[in-house]
Amino acid sequence: MPSFRRYSLGVTEQHGPSGRRPPNDGPKAAARNRAALIAAARAVYAEHGLDAPLSAIARRAGVGQGVLYRHFPDRAAVAAAVLEENVRQIEQAAEARGATLPGVLGVVSWHLTESAAFISLLHIDDAGQRDGTHAYAKVLSERVERALRERLPEGHRLGEANDLMLAIAMVSGAVAGPTREERERRVLAAWRLLRVEVGAVRPHEG
Repeated sequence: MPSFRRYSLGVTEQHGPSGRRPPNDGPKAAARNRAALIAAARAVYAEHGLDAPLSAIARRAGVGQGVLYRHFPDRAAVAAAVLEENVRQIEQAAEARGATLPGVLGVVSWHLTESAAFISLLHIDDAGQRDGTHAYAKVLSERVERALRERLPEGHRLGEANDLMLAIAMVSGAVAGPTREERERRVLAAWRLLRVEVGAVRPHEG
């Protein structure tokens, strides 16, 4: 599980020797705060599930709870932001020069081990809720599938219409364990049982 240092991201009030407040970074500080909150939410959700208190996310990010609410008005908005970032990283991995299906599946697998919100995306019941959250999650799921199919070799065992996302959902169902290492071990074991090659389990660094 990645560690996150608790530090100020431009949100605490500090004063220089003259007693005046230092210049505010404005949009840059806001962007850093938002990125820190998303990373913290992913870690907290992985440890404690989607019902974890928002205060725990703010503490992990090193910001006040008021900063969190300025970026995300409620719990659903936080989970949606984590999902969006997960999908964006998978898309970037698929678009990278020299990308391969095993490599992109490694990125997907990293998000499966790290993000409870991402796992929930892969277990959408089309016969279930039809609210805006469901529709949004479905769109994100379709984006994941498109990104993967860009790197799917012709004749691959997951090439049939529904096999690709079904396999990922099956692998996500194997994600369990108190530590990140145990969850990764189970994900890799699930891929082996499906006889699908997967690359290193790591985030995309683009």
